[in-house]
Amino acid sequence: MTLDISIPALLFPAISLTMLAYNARYLAIATLIRQLHKEYLNSFSKTVEEQIGLLKKRLFLIRNMQAAAILSFLGAVITMSFLYAGNDDWANYLFGVSLMALVISLILSLLEVQLSTKALSVQLSCLGDQEN
Repeated sequence: MTLDISIPALLFPAISLTMLAYNARYLAIATLIRQLHKEYLNSFSKTVEEQIGLLKKRLFLIRNMQAAAILSFLGAVITMSFLYAGNDDWANYLFGVSLMALVISLILSLLEVQLSTKALSVQLSCLGDQEN
């Protein structure tokens, strides 16, 4: 397959939108961490402690999701530079690396969504305990 400059350029909007979504998740978690920190200081609860543990894992995943997306974006830009310079072999190799970084970012995103759902389940179980 011949790689031309428009192919890596197609990744730009996808990666940009992905990074916007990751940033929104990061900001939401940052707000939640600040709220839980206040709640934790005011009254210790097992649920808050579990939530904090899950948030630490989610924050780790989001940081790595963003890093992988940035590497993918950077790889696409450098691929275009190699194509422009006529270095097709390096461009093909780097484009593959860029795609793999995007795949890694998406897998990490899937894991983070799973942890997010688990965190909501913890919160819901706490509400179920209060009704009894």
